[in-house]
Amino acid sequence: MTTLHDHHEALRTDQQEGHSGHGGHGGHAGHGDHVAQFRRLFWIMLALAVPVVGFNDMFADLLGYPLPQGEWALWVSPFLGTVMYVWGGSPFLTGGVSEIRSRQPGMMLLIALGITVAFIASWGASLQVLDHGLNFWWELALLVVIMLLGHWIEMRSLAQTTSALDSLAALLPDEAEKVEGEDVVTLDPADLVVGDVVIVRPGASVPADGEIVDGSASMDESMVTGESTTVRRTTGENVVAGTVATDSGLRVQVTAIGDDTALAGIQKLVSDAQGSSSRAQRIADTAAAWLFWFALGAAVITALVWVMVGTPDSAVVRTITVLVIACPHALGLAIPLVVSIATERAARGGVLVKDRLALESMRSIDTVLFDKTGTLTKGEPTVTGVAPVTDRDRDEVLALAAAAEADSEHPLARAIVGAARERGLDVPAAADFSSSPAVGVRASVDGTVTEVGGPYLLEKHGLDEAPIAANWRDEGAIILHVVADGEVIGALRLADEIRSESRDAVDALHAAGTQVVMITGDARAVAETVAADLGIDRVFAGVRPQDKAAKVAELQDEGRRVAMVGDGVNDAPALAQADVGIAIGAGTDVAIASAGVVLAGSDPRSVLSVIELSHASYRKMKQNLWWAGGYNLISVPLAAGVLAPIGFVLPMSVGAILMSASTVVVALNAQVLRRLDLTPAKSTARILER
Repeated sequence: MTTLHDHHEALRTDQQEGHSGHGGHGGHAGHGDHVAQFRRLFWIMLALAVPVVGFNDMFADLLGYPLPQGEWALWVSPFLGTVMYVWGGSPFLTGGVSEIRSRQPGMMLLIALGITVAFIASWGASLQVLDHGLNFWWELALLVVIMLLGHWIEMRSLAQTTSALDSLAALLPDEAEKVEGEDVVTLDPADLVVGDVVIVRPGASVPADGEIVDGSASMDESMVTGESTTVRRTTGENVVAGTVATDSGLRVQVTAIGDDTALAGIQKLVSDAQGSSSRAQRIADTAAAWLFWFALGAAVITALVWVMVGTPDSAVVRTITVLVIACPHALGLAIPLVVSIATERAARGGVLVKDRLALESMRSIDTVLFDKTGTLTKGEPTVTGVAPVTDRDRDEVLALAAAAEADSEHPLARAIVGAARERGLDVPAAADFSSSPAVGVRASVDGTVTEVGGPYLLEKHGLDEAPIAANWRDEGAIILHVVADGEVIGALRLADEIRSESRDAVDALHAAGTQVVMITGDARAVAETVAADLGIDRVFAGVRPQDKAAKVAELQDEGRRVAMVGDGVNDAPALAQADVGIAIGAGTDVAIASAGVVLAGSDPRSVLSVIELSHASYRKMKQNLWWAGGYNLISVPLAAGVLAPIGFVLPMSVGAILMSASTVVVALNAQVLRRLDLTPAKSTARILER
């Protein structure tokens, strides 16, 4: 089934501009051009309609005013009406021909039939070949104008759905400042090549994906990740095209340009999602196809019945009205417009929908399976406890440990140094640093030989562990001891820190009646600690990456509809197995093939945004389908004249107005989705409040 907006290529006869075919429901390229074309055509046809209607003798008789004397006045309506039929009706006529050629009759053919029958009947009446009562010039003029108005409003609605892509493209600066030796050259970002070094000034956007080679800045990455708080980026870290350096300047070496950038990847995802098919769309297509035959059959039956009751003129009027009012424009618009707006709203919140079926399926999910590391937790060790053994305090133990670890690149060392920095501790300088694999590090700190390490360090010195170590071990924590001059002065507890947002995400999912399951390769003690902290219903621990998909299948075998939330790397098989695969914290890696939904940020509450969007868009689809389909089923019999015996006959012009009104109602109803704030915090709060 070919939809209404697929046929707007017909306007090429009016304005031959290069424009690729839509190729389906989601082809929104060029809708901005179509808005301008339909707007111009509407105003021209409206201007022509005034004399066509004004000089029509039937309309003059209806309102009771005299027409100018002279033969010329009788030909104003036929002449200008023909111009309106050929010019103003060209989108519908060429669209109808296209549907015949593709053997997919639909709404454009119905409009073409309606205006063609009215055109032929009117000429027949003007030439006195047919009854004078079939002079429909004024109704033909109104029909063309009203249909163009409906199309203009529809195209404007569709054009607005591309604003996500337009706004993404607008994130890139108009100019880039490239460093060439001692000089700085201004050029178009499109002219940058990999390896170029560019200057990003405070408040400016990054022109291409790259690595910071000089400077540090708080980066506003909300346009890519949906997360409102700025993120500190410094030398050696990557930045994404379109993000903004809010407080200081940077020098960035370009690592990706053009279609290889994260921004281009996000644009492609949004575009592909708007173009992908779905179950609801297939239902709408099938309904529109059946509606065409329903309308055509109703028109034939109407013509036969009215001829048999002895009023052939009324048969023509009723048949035209049926063809006009039955056009399933609203049905063709019902699903594509909702999906386009939904995917746009999602993209603005950092939720990138790759597969519309995934979005559709989220409303029926009853189990959300979270990967632990990097999803519910930050995926990196953090100091979660400091226990002094001697008379030293916590800050002193941590400061000595940080001093000894300062020159180490190990993740645990970075965690210890980071913890000291966060607490604002004065970390003394260390000397004579050395590192021993599986044992730990050693350095001289203010004349004290300080060592930090695991169980082998204690074994080496024949020392006992801190009393609290046994409890920490039961919780699955990493335990390091701090030794000063051969004496244990304290212990450090390190664990993968739980994201602060994870608790809200789990609570909101429970409030929505969804079971929360966690899967991890960590030991059961670690998993149970995290699960107990967050209130998770069920835990799969000690699961190897290749076995995660089997656990998803196990839940599905229990009759559950499962959404898997993971980092998209080692979780790929499980993401593919799940009913909906959601890759979280993808950041710049937006092309994850195994996920139907990609969350550019790392906030697990974004899952609630996806669920809320799924429910909201499904409601709008249902409302639009019921309105569009129900309207036609009720209005066609009225147009056919079933109430004529009691004196009610639906005028053709009113039929045209109702037809366009139904399209406008569907378009306006879909626009309500634009008000939905899909930021993770807002979605979670709304669900918790219910």
